[in-house]
Amino acid sequence: MAAGRLTAWLSRSSGLGRGGMIGGRVTLALDPLALRRLGRERTVVLVTGTNGKTTTSLMLTRALETLAEVAANSDGANMPDGVLAALTARPDAPYAVLEVDETYLPWVADQVRPAVLVLLNLSRDQLDRVGEVRATERDLRAAIGTLPGTVVVANCDDVLVTSAASAAAKAVWVSAGCRWTGDSTACPRCEGRVATHDRHWSCGCGLARPEPGWTLDGEFVRTPGGRQVDLDLRLPGEVNRANAALALAAAHRLGVPPHTAAARLRTITDIGGRYRTIRRSRHSVRLMLAKNPAGWVETLRVLDEDTPVVVAVNAQEADGRDLSWLWDVHFERLRGRPVVVTGERGADLSVRLCYAEVAHWAEPDPVTAIDTLPPGAVELVANYTAFRELVGRLPGG
Repeated sequence: MAAGRLTAWLSRSSGLGRGGMIGGRVTLALDPLALRRLGRERTVVLVTGTNGKTTTSLMLTRALETLAEVAANSDGANMPDGVLAALTARPDAPYAVLEVDETYLPWVADQVRPAVLVLLNLSRDQLDRVGEVRATERDLRAAIGTLPGTVVVANCDDVLVTSAASAAAKAVWVSAGCRWTGDSTACPRCEGRVATHDRHWSCGCGLARPEPGWTLDGEFVRTPGGRQVDLDLRLPGEVNRANAALALAAAHRLGVPPHTAAARLRTITDIGGRYRTIRRSRHSVRLMLAKNPAGWVETLRVLDEDTPVVVAVNAQEADGRDLSWLWDVHFERLRGRPVVVTGERGADLSVRLCYAEVAHWAEPDPVTAIDTLPPGAVELVANYTAFRELVGRLPGG
């Protein structure tokens, strides 16, 4: 642990990185059982899914801080190295809230044996790294079946999530909505057609939407006792209200009253720079992150109408090298407003926008792209590494 902390400090001090990954990597190299040792004697909550892990984890952390100190990988380092670094940083914290990449969830869960597992959503993401989403669902289902002491809090409106969470000995079902259905038109169990009506869905093999105990209804969450909790979040969009509903259900399971948890959630104004508005010269720039088709569905819905948009796309290892997901995003929603394309793979995005009949122009440098627009508000949407770069370069980001 000391060696890992020292390595992390050296990484931060030399400006090479935040230290979360390399610190955990060193600790695991010296002690392969370190994660199991550091997870002992704590109440551990794991949060996984394709989108919303960082947001939901921060919400849960804020809620559980009303009980005691919480160890959390709030920097988004959600692979085993980052998870271990978070536990190492706060070895005496009685609670831990850890977001985990869905690919690594089975191994991490086996090590720490969580009290609660929050399963948000499942959709295609970084096909070259993660693989096909149905294989991910099968792996999660198998892992959940080996956790008899874990309560799984799951979004029952998501077909793939329900299939995986049905293996749990104890499940808490939350109706949080699911706009992206492109990966669940066929049943993950039998490949039969999934029939849907509003939020209800079913397959002839018997897999069907469970009755939820918690329900998101606009700005309110209805609890199992029939009470309504007003969210009144400072984060935009239905997707963040969905994350909040799942966070409330998980926090309640660990002893935090829903109204107390909701009050803590209202203190959150941005997630690692996302949704933050900063000033740059003549512009007011709102920073948004979108990494895959399901995430883009939600991001496009919260963009202010008629406001110019800068879209930045990279394809580094952390983003996924495969950009085929661009063709699953309904960029047609950007028609009729000024759009600037930028990032390392701006040319790929430009081709997609041409087919979507979205008028735009290209500017290789993301910061210069902002300056090409008229004074006023700007929406800036970027995928992972492009977003990280921009947050580092923009003042106040």
